[in-house]
Amino acid sequence: MICQEPEIHASTHADPSLDLPVSMGEGIWWVGSLMPGDPFQCHVYLIVHGDQSVLIDPGSVLLFPTVLKKIEQIIPFSQIRYFICQHQDPDITGVLPILDTMELHPEAVVVSHWRINALLKHYALNLPLVCIEEQGWELDLGTRILRFIFTPYLHSPGAFCTFDVESGTLFSSDLFGGFTETLQLFAQDESIMEGIRFFHEHYMPSREILLNGLFKLEKLPLRWIAPQHGSIIPEHLIPLVFSRLKELDCGLYLITQTSSNVQRLVLLNNLLRKSMERMVMSRNFAELVNTLLQSAKPLLPVKTMRFFGLLNDQCIRFGPETHYRGALFQPSEALRSRLGTTLESWESGRNSPLLLLPGADLSGEIQDPEVVLELLIPLPSPGVTIVNALATLGLTAGVTLDGETRHVLEQLSVPLGVAMERELIFHSLDREREKFYQISTRDQLTGLYTRFYMRDAVARLCELHDRGHQAGLAVAVFDIDHFKRINDTYGHQEGDVVLRQVAGVLLENVRVEDVPVRMGGEEFVVFLIGSEQPGLIGIAERILDKVRALTFTGSLAGERITISCGISFRQVREPLDQVTERADMALYAAKHAGRDCIRVSGG
Repeated sequence: MICQEPEIHASTHADPSLDLPVSMGEGIWWVGSLMPGDPFQCHVYLIVHGDQSVLIDPGSVLLFPTVLKKIEQIIPFSQIRYFICQHQDPDITGVLPILDTMELHPEAVVVSHWRINALLKHYALNLPLVCIEEQGWELDLGTRILRFIFTPYLHSPGAFCTFDVESGTLFSSDLFGGFTETLQLFAQDESIMEGIRFFHEHYMPSREILLNGLFKLEKLPLRWIAPQHGSIIPEHLIPLVFSRLKELDCGLYLITQTSSNVQRLVLLNNLLRKSMERMVMSRNFAELVNTLLQSAKPLLPVKTMRFFGLLNDQCIRFGPETHYRGALFQPSEALRSRLGTTLESWESGRNSPLLLLPGADLSGEIQDPEVVLELLIPLPSPGVTIVNALATLGLTAGVTLDGETRHVLEQLSVPLGVAMERELIFHSLDREREKFYQISTRDQLTGLYTRFYMRDAVARLCELHDRGHQAGLAVAVFDIDHFKRINDTYGHQEGDVVLRQVAGVLLENVRVEDVPVRMGGEEFVVFLIGSEQPGLIGIAERILDKVRALTFTGSLAGERITISCGISFRQVREPLDQVTERADMALYAAKHAGRDCIRVSGG
């Protein structure tokens, strides 16, 4: 039997009074109960459908008296046939033993996943337990269909969401939930994301598992998301919430064994996440350091950060006084005794390689009266036991490092070591460039490096790659299309104009760490540093676009110049000649594909 929705004194989402049931439209009601001072508010939802009505996530013993009162303002409780439990925790299922003692619908059942029912059976209920997979992952109410979407491990193995096709409402259980200081039942703007982020970072096991669930759910025609915790999300905010959740790192408790301070763990995770992102996204060492400092300040009384490394037995300092560009430095005795030692000697007699020393012991020629302690972080190269670099955090007050802070800083030491080694290599390359410039390492026409310079510089990059450096090496070969026609038509002098313009595009669009080379004639090659293949291909695509947009004056006015490109990505220990040959073959394929395009070697 289907009955009309009753006329009752209730609240609406336009002006919700949480002491009353709140109508969400189309037969859906919020019938939850508030617990004062609890940031983990739990929601219960009712779908009114005559004697086939449904209660979503029935709730806990603490909430049930108020929930029951609100339901009976709408329909008799005995009209509820289905009690859907989207996971097994007591904030959802605690009330089931009480329901078992009540006068219910004669065909009332508990609906859940088999993995959840395997736990619910321990309540020894008289209520039958129905498995959603045995129902074909949907519930047919006669003229209304509820579909079940499996979201395993979010947060339990059998977790699922319920989608009401008629209203476009997703009852999402823990997914999309959030912590709330003051409950805003219906989300108004993106300010809800802070509570959602905080909730998911500590509650969901991993980003990969979260993405698996999100990819399933975003395919649905959603108009509302009704989570068990936090705020109900209207249609206009749904794309934003999906987008932000896809960026989250979850599994927050993986960085702790002892701490239950979620807020501090979030700050530590933020330090780790933002630092990793900056290391991947930015080639600017000063930007990386600034990100580290800003993320570390809520956790530690840190004022300064410096890096020291050995290069050909000389100490190079990267600090704020040089805008984090390398400079020769005379280290103090305390600093000299740490650089060049083994990692084992750092850890001898301690459970952590991190060291706290008085600031004056490391200051050397740098004086900062506010810095009373220096926190030393050794930065060994990957696969190398010698500590040829270290980072120091200048602290303005004494600290006691808890296990979680030590763990995060130790995790940062490996990527920071890679970043520092890269800076040392760049610093070395800068010095080498000065040397090579004296013997004409730059092509006089284009300003690009010569083949002579390339051999030495790229050999160093290959050595670094072979030692397990996280950044790979790509070879991009460019060739000006139909360049012979330019020379034959306008002469070699105008051909030189084209070469200079194209070379200028390369110089403007490659990064500081890349090595652009003129191989001869109209052929150029750029050695690109990085492991993110889409990003490196994007650099080549930008170069093709910029060349295509070049304009010329004089006799070349109106000429449209294009270039073709072949790219190969070096395998560890692959000879340079071989990876270059693969790039040449890819260039050949680009020429035969019509020119003005990029082909990537599959080798």
